[in-house]
Amino acid sequence: MSFTYEPVGATRSGELPAGFHHLNVRTRIGEDVFRRAADAVLSWRMHRAMGVAMDTAAETAAPGVDVTVGLGPVKAPCRVVWTVDERRRAGWAYGTLPGHPESGEEAFLVEATGDGTVWLTVTAYSRPASWLARAGGPVTRGFQHAYARRCGVVLRRLCAGPAGA
Repeated sequence: MSFTYEPVGATRSGELPAGFHHLNVRTRIGEDVFRRAADAVLSWRMHRAMGVAMDTAAETAAPGVDVTVGLGPVKAPCRVVWTVDERRRAGWAYGTLPGHPESGEEAFLVEATGDGTVWLTVTAYSRPASWLARAGGPVTRGFQHAYARRCGVVLRRLCAGPAGA
């Protein structure tokens, strides 16, 4: 299956293409919790802790890995476009495949600043690909923003708990 949009990989550079709705939500996660936050994002644990089904055979995000994201009755096929796992940056992005209600890309990036503060940034560009998403209009975009904010809340909670939680 091919991606349902172009350009693929634009969330990595941050130069989001015209013709899409853009999203950029940054949340402070905590101090000195980078590795815990990175592991939770790379292993799908943050998403699963949000109650999102991540149907994939892979234990961690890697380029080319297919994952079907499930939000209640909505099943959204995606493929991991890129990953990064460095000393101060870790995360991944997926792009939409045929059958996804939206067309575009979404990235989840954990970064540690020089003072040890850890941030999660959710970046996306999308446009409706189904009648349901088109009918949702501003409500759909509002849901996307709420979802991005919830990612930060859940990741902060995961990192505040006991090690390995």
